[in-house]
Amino acid sequence: MVDELDMKILEILEKDGRASYSEIATALKLNESTIRKRVHGLQNHGVIKKFSVVIEPSRIGINSVAIVGVDTEPANLLEVAQKLSELPDAKYVATSTGDHMIMAEIWCKDGKELSKILSGKIGRISGVKKVCPAIILEKLKTF
Repeated sequence: MVDELDMKILEILEKDGRASYSEIATALKLNESTIRKRVHGLQNHGVIKKFSVVIEPSRIGINSVAIVGVDTEPANLLEVAQKLSELPDAKYVATSTGDHMIMAEIWCKDGKELSKILSGKIGRISGVKKVCPAIILEKLKTF
């Protein structure tokens, strides 16, 4: 489904999601219409899910970022994950194997607000058995 040219296009877009079709075409020595068709094809096949922005949390008043492991009753796993996904403070939610059943990235203004979110919002979701936060000190790599 994805060939070598598609992978080169994806590499460019991963580095700069705002790269224009003409910029990509120039970099790959192809014409713009070829790139446009390829990108649309990647979108239509679900390879490219969306274009987004990577934000530096501290620049917008977010001074507490945590990766939170959540354990649930097995029967409540998907329901709890969905409720976590609906929290505006949750920037990333995934079900997982390993130490915790659900992993979430939570952004908030400070530690006090984080405590309220952990105990007052996440901890009160029906089916949640355990909440295990880990404060992020510094992100060394993002997408």
